[in-house]
Amino acid sequence: MASLSGRSAIVTGGLTGQGLAIAHELAKAGASVAVGSYVGEAAGRQGDAAAYPEPTEVSDVRDALNSYGSKVFAGHLDVRDTPAIKRFIADAEAHCGPADILVNAAGTTAEQPVSGHPDDLWLKIIDTNLNGAFRMTRELLPGMIARRWGRIVNIGSTAATVGWKDNPAYCASKSGLLGLTKCVALEGASHGVTSVMVSPTWVETELMRRNVAQVVARDGSGRTLEDAMADIAAQNPQQRLIQPTEIAALVAFLCSEAAKGITAENIQITGGALW
Repeated sequence: MASLSGRSAIVTGGLTGQGLAIAHELAKAGASVAVGSYVGEAAGRQGDAAAYPEPTEVSDVRDALNSYGSKVFAGHLDVRDTPAIKRFIADAEAHCGPADILVNAAGTTAEQPVSGHPDDLWLKIIDTNLNGAFRMTRELLPGMIARRWGRIVNIGSTAATVGWKDNPAYCASKSGLLGLTKCVALEGASHGVTSVMVSPTWVETELMRRNVAQVVARDGSGRTLEDAMADIAAQNPQQRLIQPTEIAALVAFLCSEAAKGITAENIQITGGALW
């Protein structure tokens, strides 16, 4: 494992799923880690499949990350709200120092065809997955450029390049995120700042389980959630689902000094499958 000792990282969506696995991997590598997520939104999600953590989970994550001996900050972060982002970054930097690493892992999705797609649901998905990453990057990129070192890793999806039925907002958001990744890479290239997107296929997380549950509810097949999960795994050439720890290991490498030449890339982790 490459050492990230002396580096400070911010991970959005860092209290659950892939973001949480990434936070653990960065902390294990020696980085100070600040994690934020939209905490406590359980009702009125309008079909939103995200697994928002409860407030009690924040302290649990903080305690777990503290076990690695790194500086840790964990708190509420709404990437749709610029003032909230500024407050979170100020608190994070007070605890962990100026951010050298940004991992944009906050995300959501919903099962909804284009026909009849509600505006508010479309805008929420785009605002979280794409605009949230833009806002975080806009706040942190100038400091990285000034210090002449930075790593920005955006958690994308194979949906960025392959459409998926009944997920237009999610696919559009990840396609936009790929464009943002490449533009940031060009802006930071001469200043020691890299920008990369990591795009997995299905990853076994609570968000995936909620999304698949929506699919099962829509198709009327009578399948159980576990049967549907097994069907998806069977479609993968490796006959399995990608694990969050696989994403985390790659992200930690991309944040290391050894990866300084890797930028403007979309790296897929698929087990051979697109979807």
